[in-house]
Amino acid sequence: MGLLSDPVRRRALARLVLRLNAPLCVLSYVAGIAWFLALVFPPLTQRTYMSENAMGSTMVEEQFAGGDRARAFARDFAAHRKKSGALPVAWLERTMRSVGLEVYTQSFSRKLPFPDETHERYMVSGTNVYGILRAPRAASTESLVLTVPCGSDSTNSQAVGLLLALAAHFRGQIYWAKDIVFLVTEHDLLGTEAWLEAYHDVNVTGMQSSPLQGRAGAIQAAVALELSSDVVTSLDVAVEGLNGQLPNLDLLNLFQTFCQKGGLLCTLQGKLQPEDWTSLDGPLQGLQTLLLMVLRQASGRPHGSHGLFLRYRVEALTLRGINSFRQYKYDLVAVGKALEGMFRKLNHLLERLHQSFFLYLLPGLSRFVSIGLYMPAVGFLLLVLGLKALELWMQLHEAGMGLEEPGGAPGPSVPLPPSQGVGLASLVAPLLISQAMGLALYVLPVLGQHVATQHFPVAEAEAVVLTLLAIYAAGLALPHNTHRVVSAQAPDRGWMALKLVALIYLALQLGCIALTNFSLGFLLATTMVPTAALAKPHGPRTLYAALLVLTSPAATLLGSLFLWRELQEAPLSLAEGWQLFLAALAQGVLEHHTYGALLFPLLSLGLYPCWLLFWNVLFWK
Repeated sequence: MGLLSDPVRRRALARLVLRLNAPLCVLSYVAGIAWFLALVFPPLTQRTYMSENAMGSTMVEEQFAGGDRARAFARDFAAHRKKSGALPVAWLERTMRSVGLEVYTQSFSRKLPFPDETHERYMVSGTNVYGILRAPRAASTESLVLTVPCGSDSTNSQAVGLLLALAAHFRGQIYWAKDIVFLVTEHDLLGTEAWLEAYHDVNVTGMQSSPLQGRAGAIQAAVALELSSDVVTSLDVAVEGLNGQLPNLDLLNLFQTFCQKGGLLCTLQGKLQPEDWTSLDGPLQGLQTLLLMVLRQASGRPHGSHGLFLRYRVEALTLRGINSFRQYKYDLVAVGKALEGMFRKLNHLLERLHQSFFLYLLPGLSRFVSIGLYMPAVGFLLLVLGLKALELWMQLHEAGMGLEEPGGAPGPSVPLPPSQGVGLASLVAPLLISQAMGLALYVLPVLGQHVATQHFPVAEAEAVVLTLLAIYAAGLALPHNTHRVVSAQAPDRGWMALKLVALIYLALQLGCIALTNFSLGFLLATTMVPTAALAKPHGPRTLYAALLVLTSPAATLLGSLFLWRELQEAPLSLAEGWQLFLAALAQGVLEHHTYGALLFPLLSLGLYPCWLLFWNVLFWK
């Protein structure tokens, strides 16, 4: 305490912090990036292991042999679907009843906020069909779900056939202690969301649906299945859910265990697992997989029907059958045995999956990085904002006290007259206008789409995207607007105080985002932190302005799309990247209003106004 109470020592500490601030910021940023890159190396990445004792062994004998029956079901389903042009509800009801299930249907409808040009739909209506296999050895208090999403543009007939064949096989077994729900949904995620809302008796998205006539117990786990061929070369697993949620790691370990038992090739992010983690090739391949997971998790999109189950505290994942040019191929029997083994082990659960991790990163299916090991990466990046905020606070404090350094060499702080004060009016105006721009970015695109289509020759979806871009670009004029209402008193201390508030605001936002969605927080911190620290109205203003634009939230999204396709070994041209960027903007707004994805409100109401504050600091007069 003597160091802080003694004016001479406090002044010496302030000079030390100001002198070393820049190298400390550079060192902290480099340490954050280096820590993230080091996550793929064995000292930080760990082998996966089963934490739940009830699922610790694969000593079950899979007896599924209904491959021919599954293919017959798939052919009949495809024929009836082609004939009717929609989900063959009547055929599904008859078939499910014939295998001994309790069969129910649910109708739903949803008017989207604007037309979805990706799937070519606006007024959506459909029917879900589900059958319940009651547990013969227990009351209907718990259940498992096997679901197959059927969209208008997807070919998932083999998955429906395998679902029906598994239902027939499961019906002949007597060891089930949990109800099993076999669910076929129409319109992909919309049907899944309608069924989940009705099952849990909530309405969080404005979906219009009929109440469910039949229910099972509380859902413990769910598996979504997507197959487009009678044979597969590998099974790819998707874990990223809505708003970056992840299933319990034990469920993923269970899938990998039964794939290994049955000799099935399993992949993550479409990438094979590295075989040798001791050489450099293994970690480099793991880094590609890790970056793909970070980009997909940061998007906040549910990458499969399982992503909507996670919101209701149901552990779920999506399995996709891949039929590529690999040498070894597996039929529906091998896939069915893997699913049978998973459901039999889940049938042993005495409580919800909770022993293993819910927050993790995956450089491979056999390796994971826990939250305690990857959070320091974003912590080092946020330390830069703290150091810059401390520097500004000390400069303001020293200038306000009017201290003169004895002996004379001026410190790094800007010399300011002691009589000047920082008026609140100089901060209120930029803060209010920046937040108002963010609110306009969030509200106006959807509300003003009809006005835009009346005055311009564009469709509703194009109007929403163009309005987004127009409001976003209009924020560049913000400094000219705020300087008309900002007090002329103490202009130098005004921008310093505004930057101090903006740094604290940005650090709090990125910290909160990283706690719930590390991938999104880390990506935003990687791009926004350096320019936030550099922004000031002195020096090469044109260079700082270019860096601010290139690291804005929209530019981060555009760069992430290029990086994602590059990692998938399908690089984009500039024109293709721009078109994909516009489609991503429309999908982001649509998924927020349809499923409750939070990326759009986070960027428009939080990060964009904060970015405008730094833009205002840069052009402070």
